This record gives sequence, C-alpha cells and structure tokens, in this order.
Amino acid sequence: MCDSGGVRLGAEVYAEMDDRLRPVDAELCRRYPGGGRGRQPVHTVYVPADRVTATLPAEWGAAALAALPGAPVPDALRGRVADKLTREPIEDLRVDFEDGYGSRPDPEEDAAAEAVARALPVTPFVGLRIKSLEAGTRRRAIRTLDVFLGALGPPPDGFVVTIPKVGAVEQVAAAAVLCGHLEQGYGLEPGRLRFELQIETPPAVLGPDGTATVARMIHAAEGRCAGLHYGTYDYSAACGIAAAYQSLDHPAADHAKAVMQVAAAGTGVRLCDGSSNVLPVGSPAAVEAAARLHARLVRRSLERGFYQGWDLHPGQLPTRFAATYGFFRDGLEAARARLADYLSHRAGPVLDEPATARALAGFLLRGLDCGALDADEVGVDRPTLEGL
Repeated sequence: MCDSGGVRLGAEVYAEMDDRLRPVDAELCRRYPGGGRGRQPVHTVYVPADRVTATLPAEWGAAALAALPGAPVPDALRGRVADKLTREPIEDLRVDFEDGYGSRPDPEEDAAAEAVARALPVTPFVGLRIKSLEAGTRRRAIRTLDVFLGALGPPPDGFVVTIPKVGAVEQVAAAAVLCGHLEQGYGLEPGRLRFELQIETPPAVLGPDGTATVARMIHAAEGRCAGLHYGTYDYSAACGIAAAYQSLDHPAADHAKAVMQVAAAGTGVRLCDGSSNVLPVGSPAAVEAAARLHARLVRRSLERGFYQGWDLHPGQLPTRFAATYGFFRDGLEAARARLADYLSHRAGPVLDEPATARALAGFLLRGLDCGALDADEVGVDRPTLEGL
C-alpha cells in the first residue's frame, strides 16, 4: 500500500487483523461454500417401492399426457408442457420405503429392495427414502439401504438417500457415519453417498435450547447433506393443525420453511417444498379444483425461493410443469434486460448489485435446465451465466 499523510496504522496492524481472522475466514468458507451448483430438479416424485418398475417414467408420462387436455394449462404453454411430459416426465424419482410403503415382514422388504435396485428406472435424479433412524425402525432402515446397494452396484449420478423424521442432530451425524461404512463396504469413493433430510418434526426446526436445530443438522452432516425436504403433513399434525387446514401455505408451514431457508443459505444445501395431498381424481369438478390448487401452490413456492416440490400423482405433472414454466417465462424479459444492463455496465431502471446479478443468472439457468426457456431467447450464453 502507498504511504499517505492520513495513514496512521503500520503494516503490523494489517498483519494482526489477518492473523486474527484467518481461522474465521477458513471456517466460513468450510461451512458456507456458496449456493449449490448444477441442475436442481423441479420436483421429486414419491412412489411406493412395490410400485416402481423400469417403465414407471413412461407410464406416468402417458397418464399425465392423458390428463393434459383437461388441466388448467395456458394455451401458450401446452406444447412445451406436452413435450416435457413426453421427453422427461419425472426429473427426480424417490423410491419410497417409508410411509408410502408401510411396515411389512422383513423378507418382503428385503425382496422389494433387491428387486427395485435391479429394475431402477432411468431418470435424471433418483434416490431411496428409507424408514427413519428412530429406535423402532432404525435397523430396518439400515438393512433396506444395505440390501438395495448390494443389488444396485455403483449408484448413478444424482443418487441420494432421503432420511425422514429427523429430530436430533445426533441422528444426522450417525447417518454420515453410516454412509462412510457403506462406502467402505461397497468400495465406493469417500463422500459418494449423500442424503436429504426431511424436516417434518418440530424438534428439527426448534430445539429444546431455542436454537434452529436444522442449521446444526446441516453442519453435522459433514458435507453429505444435499437437501432439506419439508414434510407437510407430519409437521402440520405434530403442530396440532386440524387435517382440513394442513397445507403448504399454512402459517406454520411458512415458519418452518423460512427457518429451513435461512439455515441452508450459502451452504450448498438445496430446498424442496412438500406435497399437496389433494389429488386430481374423482368428478371433473374435483379434478379441476385439485389441479388449480396444485398450480397455485407450485407458483407460490417458486415465488418464495423453493424451486422444487413433491408430486404424488401423474395428474399433478401437467400443473407442476405449467406453473413452473409460467413462472420462468413471466420473468424472462425483465431478467434478461436487467442482466444485459449489468454485464454492459449500463444504467438501467433497476440498480443491480453483484448479488442480484447472481440471482438473475441463477433464475435463467433454472429456466433453461427445466425446459421453460430456450438458449436462443435467454440472450446470455451459458458459460457467462455459470460464471456469474
């Protein structure tokens, strides 16, 4: 640094500040490496393990296409949604051995775990939801994962294990240790196995000491936590909310998800909203009402920074993709213009800082990844967006 008449601090002070804060710098980088990179699926489809076959994505796609004509999808989006349902109806599949599968004799669950591993459908992302690590189901959960990996071989890219009903930091730390044992047992590279935590118990949000337990859980995972999934109905029921009012947009849900969002910010751990259990089945009026509800809830989640959610029925796919595509297409023109002004150092109607430029780039990348946007209409090449 150049000397100046107004400078009164010597080089030793600068060095002292560096020495004091160097460990803090390293710890912040370790705990908060930044947002997640790469594609994030827009949904996770939960299917009971005994209903999963190699042809499941095609079957769901066909059923969703059959539901498309009656779904509340804007005409401008119908072609794009139909193409998605034909090409990639399921972005992320979760083979469910928990609530959707239930409690069954051990030989039956062993056989199901082996069978589904040998006929695992091909989807961009895939995973397994085991039973919880609570005392009553812990050994069954571990065995199912062990049997599944034994039949599967090396897991595909994007594979994760979903751990439901976590309520204590120690369960997460134990899950990280378990993954290490499985990697060693199956000859996988260290760190290959990652998991998602289902936040569906009040102790996972607020601990007995008044702290946000979920924040401690992320860091107890030792880098293995890939995502946080909100469990709508377990959490709502545990909070005493009447069944008729349990929903993604209940104030209790918003509180839990806001805590999750702050806890995950900057860690690279991604967020996933829960499900709507009002399915598009029954009379035409009931189907339409359920579809409109689902579309509204998907859009609401997107506006609040939850870019992924659960789908439980093929009839929810048209509204999942229509609401998602509408969200990104509605914001395309403004995001493209603001980012162009920022990159060109032009003064536009909105003064965007580097953090907002990163958000604009992330918005456009998400739209490209899910098929809502085409590369030629974004106006900025992908390497530039990823660089931001």
